[in-house]
Amino acid sequence: MPDLIPLRMQDREAWAPLWAGYQAFYKTAIAPEISNLTWTRLIDPAEPVNGLIAWSGGRAVGLVHFIWHRSTWTGGDYCYLQDLFVDDAARSGGIGRRLIEAVYAAAAEKGCSRVHWLTHETNSDAMLLYDRIAERSGFVQYRKLL
Repeated sequence: MPDLIPLRMQDREAWAPLWAGYQAFYKTAIAPEISNLTWTRLIDPAEPVNGLIAWSGGRAVGLVHFIWHRSTWTGGDYCYLQDLFVDDAARSGGIGRRLIEAVYAAAAEKGCSRVHWLTHETNSDAMLLYDRIAERSGFVQYRKLL
């Protein structure tokens, strides 16, 4: 089973292809300066943005990014699981589940009352996992790009 560790400065080269794979999966291209800013935030302990990387056989095979944020409904923070990606060659091996469960554990340790995330409605393979380890909220996301 892979090792899950918090992202460290020396993980940048291993993280970058996973981050690119995540973007390719969602058919998007995040500007390099935003990816650089994201990386800086991920490794800065003063930031509410966090990341874990899954290592197997000396190779990075998965990542998860999550963010602590305030809520008007609770005294403690919520945890938003923003990005989850497992390399194609490592899928169906339980890595995605382990990454999510590691976020659950980090959020519980921080005193969060909820972990939540979004996925695209066509991401049916991932939704099979999500339906086993979480509840669908029933909410629909609306957004306006500014």
